[in-house]
Amino acid sequence: MANPEVQPRDIFVTAMDTAPLAPDFAFVVKGQEEDLQRGISALAKLTAGKVYVGAKAGSKLQLNNAEVVEFAGPHPAGNVGVQINHIKPLNKGEQVWTVSAFDVIVMGRALAGKVDFTRTITVAGSEVVSPAYAKVLPGQTLASILDGNVKHVEYTQRYIAGNVLTGQNAGKEGVVGFFDNTVTVIPDGGDTDELFGWITPGLNRYSTSNTGLSGLFGLFKSKKWTLDARLKGGPRALIVSGTWEKVFPMDIYPEELYKAVLTYNIDKMEALGIYEVAPEDFALCEFVDASKTPVQQVIADGLVKLRKEME
Repeated sequence: MANPEVQPRDIFVTAMDTAPLAPDFAFVVKGQEEDLQRGISALAKLTAGKVYVGAKAGSKLQLNNAEVVEFAGPHPAGNVGVQINHIKPLNKGEQVWTVSAFDVIVMGRALAGKVDFTRTITVAGSEVVSPAYAKVLPGQTLASILDGNVKHVEYTQRYIAGNVLTGQNAGKEGVVGFFDNTVTVIPDGGDTDELFGWITPGLNRYSTSNTGLSGLFGLFKSKKWTLDARLKGGPRALIVSGTWEKVFPMDIYPEELYKAVLTYNIDKMEALGIYEVAPEDFALCEFVDASKTPVQQVIADGLVKLRKEME
């Protein structure tokens, strides 16, 4: 939570979400432009620096009292950590505030005298019959949102409050979190049995490294895949393969930083850029990691320990 007694160097607002199946901000903001501007103007009064708004390239977002910076590319281009790293990196001792433009709209409504926490989210995933946008309230049950819109199947399904990379396994009776912009339903995979498992040639298996016959025959480029929540293997020694760097668009060495956090080497953590990252920035690293490493959790724990160390 932001400390109201400390003035931030700058405030960063994310007006784009590149996470899987996330809502298009250009669609969500329609009809709420005044609320967004009202919220931005209020934020500008809280810092002596600037309010930076990260927007999708070509969005033509026009705002007063803020500098709009456009970003292009796949996830995690919409992560605030990535945007801070490319706009104005954070140094030791500096503090910035971050907020989603979805929440700035809510602020704008409140400043106009209307307390309304309704937000527009996406309801999606391979198990959803008709993917759609929905207006919901934080705390609303997933069952009430998905009623009649999930495939009737014999296998287990996973209900996620949030996106598949950073969301929570909430279950059908779970609720939408205050900061969730997506509700996702995918196969759980826990009750899936595969003959010979990993040793099969992999003619119908997704792999980020093009491993198996699917990669050999070029099927990855022409096929849409239905992914489940399985890790497909247990934790093992960290394999240094360079795959993390391919999905980590920041001027930081992710594997080296992870190791520094894991061993809690504060000097190395600081030298490698710990102050510039958030757990969500490592979500794709976790997805492509062949070692099944819980990267996001390790980074989160390291940041908590570091914060306590600095208090």
